Amino acid sequence: MKRTLLSVSLAVTLSGCSMIPDFQRPESPVANTWPQGDAYSASTNEHTADLGWGQFFQDPALRELIGIALENNRDLRIAALNVDATRALYRIQRSDLFPSISADGGGNRSRTPASLNPGGEAGISSQYSATLGIGWELDLFGRLGSLQEQALEEYLATEAAQRSVQISLIAAVANTYLTWQADQALLEITRGTLETYDESLSLTQRSFDVGVASSLELTQARTAVETARSSLARYTRLVAQDRNALAQLLGQRIPFAGVDPIDLQRSYLTDLPVGLPSELLINRPDIVEAERRLRGANANIGAARAAFFPSISLTGAAGSASSDLDGLFESGSDYWSFSPSISLPIFNAGRLRANLEYAEIIRDARVAEYERSIQEAFRDVSDGLAARDTYVQQVEAQSDLVEASESYFQIAERRYRTGVDSYLTLLDAQRQLFTAQQQLIGDRLGQLVSEVELFKALGGGWQAEVSATQ
Repeated sequence: MKRTLLSVSLAVTLSGCSMIPDFQRPESPVANTWPQGDAYSASTNEHTADLGWGQFFQDPALRELIGIALENNRDLRIAALNVDATRALYRIQRSDLFPSISADGGGNRSRTPASLNPGGEAGISSQYSATLGIGWELDLFGRLGSLQEQALEEYLATEAAQRSVQISLIAAVANTYLTWQADQALLEITRGTLETYDESLSLTQRSFDVGVASSLELTQARTAVETARSSLARYTRLVAQDRNALAQLLGQRIPFAGVDPIDLQRSYLTDLPVGLPSELLINRPDIVEAERRLRGANANIGAARAAFFPSISLTGAAGSASSDLDGLFESGSDYWSFSPSISLPIFNAGRLRANLEYAEIIRDARVAEYERSIQEAFRDVSDGLAARDTYVQQVEAQSDLVEASESYFQIAERRYRTGVDSYLTLLDAQRQLFTAQQQLIGDRLGQLVSEVELFKALGGGWQAEVSATQ
């Protein structure tokens, strides 16, 4: 019975009493369902996080680029090192809960001159010791335990931040790759348009030389050519800059020389399932990070509360001492010391009270940050859902406009060559077709980017890609 009571007492002593406030997750400041309306379609109950990025992205080249970026990107490497650093800090804080034990050995040999020796003769004295010491702060009021929990939550928050960086990196690589393809398509369309404008200019120049075309028509043809040349230089620059941006994200050179123009009909992405808003609380790493930092701030209040109570430390040492090195461990040379201490704060000019108020204010700020992260996530997903179906309709309408513009251009060209219409009508048809083709590529890029951003907003893919990098 005595052993049982002793064991219970020891357990209570070791664990201490926690003064951390009971954690209450703040209520979600957003609706329980996604917005409804003409811009939204019905959602599913599938979990986006179950869809890995390797399944979501269907382009083999893009999957290869994402894999390279996850291995070499410097921002991701920094995030991983931050995780390692906070893990080490947590281990440091955790070690304070346990006794510290040290072994020390020392020796001292000195000569005392005769004038300082009471016996009137010079003397040599020696002292040797070997000591095993122990120091331990008893965490009776949970101060150290609270600090340990705060360090643990900080470590877990940093892990979530790393996952956020990973998801952002995947989306950035995908968007940059798709933009590169779109700019490549715009570059090729501009080249074809420039060739058409050059042919029109040559035709107009010949007509002008024989007195059929006016100087105004010739000037209009030259203006169209120079406009197309300006666009050609612009898209040539953008293609080069897209390649440079992608290389930076990869952390190394791109493994292939060029890229195909974006395909308006090809399916680049898998259909994205969208579940309930509550899934964001477990899928979005930034929300997980905000909650972990809130829990850490809550634990810090416990440490601030415990600082009002006494701190008790136990210090002890045992060993052997002798004036002769040979007799250091002989019988009768052992010694020991035990020095318990207690420190009770009495007056500190309000420092402890201010420290507690500061911890509570930080906790309240973390609550606001947590709620803000949920609101931002809800808006990101809502915007993505609104963009998904409306972009489908927009791309379809723009495709029809391109077809109509092509017919308009063909008719205008025939009528101009037969002398029915002026060159101004042909020029208008050429410009309308060029503008419609550019807009179609831009709309298709916007559609794909919105799907990638929705995948990112839902927190999808981080589970699969984390395992892929380990």
